[in-house]
Amino acid sequence: MPGWKDLLIEIEKIEKEYGSSLRNPVSNTEIIRLKQCIQQRLGNITLPVSYIEFLKTVNGLDFDGLVIYGVDKFLLDREIDEEIDGIIETNEIWYENDWQKQYLFFGDSDIAWYCYDLDQNVFLELDKPSGNLIQSFASFESMLEEALQTVL
Repeated sequence: MPGWKDLLIEIEKIEKEYGSSLRNPVSNTEIIRLKQCIQQRLGNITLPVSYIEFLKTVNGLDFDGLVIYGVDKFLLDREIDEEIDGIIETNEIWYENDWQKQYLFFGDSDIAWYCYDLDQNVFLELDKPSGNLIQSFASFESMLEEALQTVL
C-alpha cells in the first residue's frame, strides 16, 4: 500500500492539471504556536508526530470532498488568500455537541469524520453525522492513507 506521501504526490499531479497546487508547509514556529493554542483552547492534547509531519509537508488539504485540517489562519506567520479549515477552530465547532468532545477531529468528508478517540486512544473513521464507527486505525498515518485513497 502506498504511503500518504506517495498519495499526496498523486493528488498534487491532479491539482496541477487543473491549474492548482497544494498548500505550503507550515514552519516550526507555526507548529509550536499550534501546540500551545491547542493546550489553551482544547485541553491537554498531544498531536501525533505523523500529523505534524503532514503539516510540515502541506498545511491541510481540501481535495474532492476530503478535508484534512491544517494550522488555523490566525496562527500563521503570513497572510494567505485561501480558506483553511484549521484544526482548532473546526474542533471547537464540532465540540458544540457534547458527545463529540471525546474526539480530536483531524478531517472530514461528505460521509465521514477522521478523528482520535481521546478516551480509547485509537484513531477512527466515524459515520457523519451519526457518529457510528466505520473503522479504526493503529495510527494517524494509516488513517490518513485510507482517507487519501478514498479520493483517488
